Amino acid sequence: MNKTLSDSESLGEEPEESLVVEDLCISYGVVGAVDGVSFTLNAGEILTLIGSNGAGKTSILRAISRQVASVRGRISYAGRNLNNLKAHEVVKLGIAHVPEGRRIFLNLTVEDNLDLGAWSANRKLEYKSDLEHVYSLLPRLYERRKQSAGTLSGGEQQMLAIGRAMMAHPRLLLLDEPSLGLAPQLIERIFEIIVALNKEGHSVLLVEQNAMMALSIAHNAIVLESGHIVLAGTASELLKSEDVRKAYLGQE
Repeated sequence: MNKTLSDSESLGEEPEESLVVEDLCISYGVVGAVDGVSFTLNAGEILTLIGSNGAGKTSILRAISRQVASVRGRISYAGRNLNNLKAHEVVKLGIAHVPEGRRIFLNLTVEDNLDLGAWSANRKLEYKSDLEHVYSLLPRLYERRKQSAGTLSGGEQQMLAIGRAMMAHPRLLLLDEPSLGLAPQLIERIFEIIVALNKEGHSVLLVEQNAMMALSIAHNAIVLESGHIVLAGTASELLKSEDVRKAYLGQE
């Protein structure tokens, strides 16, 4: 039987800065979205979740960032139970969520959007250094810093969504469909940015329809179907899997 911990309790047994999901179940009314999912993402790794639409990938990210409540199961990060925390408290623990569709403020400037990322994590004292870091990683944002976000291209808007998350100084990034709707050359750039962030020490939980690209940069991977894990292993193992190649990579 799982012990229920308060949000102030440390779990004590987990490696530093690991994300642990145990027996996670999520429902929307009577509709089950995720059923009994368990996995661990260790510090410094990229773990990708792949699967068709409706497999439960986005729901898992939203449960981790506490945008939706889980019916059952435990989610912890760096030994801290997340189940009873609010979304803004999860951000302060070092977890940033870049949602599908970017959700930037189109009527605000690029820099105003970045400001909001800093305020959400209460990092006003580190604002200048965080902003310089984002601009060094994403120089296009510096060039566009005074422009309205609504005038940016799709790829630039995705960079802004990532940059805004980086202003919270996260250790763990939750990325939901970062390549959605982008041209091939921009997809490559977005994945280069993800790799660069990982090399800086950020852990990444990546949800991505472009399974080939996701598996090419990830350390480990999970395949979801109808809310269940059907395959899990290293990314290189799943790239070699005949079932994965047929179902998700379009290869016979």
